[in-house]
Amino acid sequence: METTSQENESLSGWFIFYNGEILIEKKADGFHIPFSIAPPIAVPEGNTIHTIGTINQYTAKTFTLSKAITNKEGNRFYMKDLRASYDFLPLNEYQMAGKASQILTWDKNSLFCPHCGTRTVQVARIAKRCPLCGQEIYPRISPAIIVLIKRGDDEILLVHARNFRGTFNGLVAGFLEPGETLEECVHREVMEETGLKIKNLKYFGSQSWPYPSGIMIGYTAEYDSGTIKLQDEELSAGTFYSRTHLPEIPQKLSIARKLIDAWINHEI
Repeated sequence: METTSQENESLSGWFIFYNGEILIEKKADGFHIPFSIAPPIAVPEGNTIHTIGTINQYTAKTFTLSKAITNKEGNRFYMKDLRASYDFLPLNEYQMAGKASQILTWDKNSLFCPHCGTRTVQVARIAKRCPLCGQEIYPRISPAIIVLIKRGDDEILLVHARNFRGTFNGLVAGFLEPGETLEECVHREVMEETGLKIKNLKYFGSQSWPYPSGIMIGYTAEYDSGTIKLQDEELSAGTFYSRTHLPEIPQKLSIARKLIDAWINHEI
């Protein structure tokens, strides 16, 4: 459907959340986030509508609900877990939904100044300020590394972390600590979680990870030495697998899967 520039300015893409779930709309060509002039669901009293950018040339806005809507047969609106929405929404809408989720998380966690406890005031799209002491608060993004470890030409290390939401096996990962470089973090996490030494560390890529507010920095590395000794508090399983005997692996939304797929296809 063609739209005029005036219509583009009036319509908005609405990213509406409740308890980690996003509102999506069933349309003739599949599922999308709602696009309309006014919010498709009433904004709860006292909740803030945040403008977060543009989506499909429309203004992107987000807010939270006080309660979830009920998914009913015949209802065009559904609530979907943000991760699960990857399988329903176009990629650009899923990615903007992740951004919206992070903005809402920041908003909820920054109502009061961490220094003096005074209620904060939003002064820009992603900035708040304490009116008493002047402290400024911006969205916190937590960096984490993830690494695919190769042994020879046909094996990679796959692990099952106790916090995985499923039975799949993935890659060694962990959060950056104060004072560390990303490369130091990779070596430390691999040693702590598996007891292995690695070499030939190479950057692969990064991915925003809005669960709740992180960024994953991906690397590849080669096995150097050591015997696997799993960190029991973190991992429940871990071993080297060949291309022809892979276990269940992560879903395609994650950089872990992108790393594994690149290895399967001999691209790394």
